[in-house]
Amino acid sequence: MQSTSYPLASIVKHSSPLIYGCMGLGGGWNKHAITASDIQQAHEVVDAALDANIAIFDHADIYTFGKAEQVFGEVLKQRPELRNQMTIQSKCGIRFEEQNMPKRYDFSKQWIEYSVNNSLQRLGIEQLDILMLHRPDPLMDIEEVATVFESLHASGKVAHFGVSNMQHQQMAFLQSALSQPLVCNQLELSLSHLAWLEQGVSGGCSGYGATNFVSGTIEYCQSNHVQLQSWGSLSQGLFSGRDVSQENPAVQQTAHLVATLSAEYEVSREAVILAWLMRHPANIQPVIGTTQPDRIKACAQAQKITLSREHWYALYVAARGNELP
Repeated sequence: MQSTSYPLASIVKHSSPLIYGCMGLGGGWNKHAITASDIQQAHEVVDAALDANIAIFDHADIYTFGKAEQVFGEVLKQRPELRNQMTIQSKCGIRFEEQNMPKRYDFSKQWIEYSVNNSLQRLGIEQLDILMLHRPDPLMDIEEVATVFESLHASGKVAHFGVSNMQHQQMAFLQSALSQPLVCNQLELSLSHLAWLEQGVSGGCSGYGATNFVSGTIEYCQSNHVQLQSWGSLSQGLFSGRDVSQENPAVQQTAHLVATLSAEYEVSREAVILAWLMRHPANIQPVIGTTQPDRIKACAQAQKITLSREHWYALYVAARGNELP
């Protein structure tokens, strides 16, 4: 595979081209207690990820209502030696509907501190390698965020900070108050979510509508050594095995091309899809969330190949459904 440089590699204990997203752990989005089966599943997932050279584990305080962190903590409790083999990141800021309160985002000092303390307790660790703000809070006070970040860092509870789903003006605004650099931004980037590419390719062309991705965000992250992470990387299996007979022609064509390239490169379809993201010069780290060890192994094959420029564009054009401007 081509030589790549991941910004996180120089600052975290362990880095890897892929990230394992832990949202599927913990037994589902319900209030049931975690079971022995849930813990066993987490053991198998962690082993499969580490065996596949995936050393970054992505959490959020809300994933399966906290049970994802809890079950992961049980794995570390039973096998504490694993902690030194991984980088653990978690996110906070989303608050679900409760009592008479709506779903909302909360970057207040009190909520960030509360969330971090609970995540550390559930995970059974003393420090998060990375804390990320989950979704932009319109009521964000950057000085308040800077204060709590400084406190969490000084106390040793958080080593580094990042964001998720933020565009570059929001990042620059927040960064202006921080003493430490934001090290990562997790965005929805995939073959089925092309706004991040369309804003650059067709932004200046008449006849093309605006996208929901703010121009310059990818370039800002590259210029400021912010690691780009992609959630939704596999489009929930849309191009790697799902029945697409009822989907639109662009989806069908893309799925067919993925299968063709899978045979040509002698890797899984998942690997082709992830390699397409990884081919971008921003050195995107895809987040994968499957709980099936065999599929984790299939995803890891993306680390073995580099798509040609022609194949990268062929997938892009197929997914967008029409030729480039």
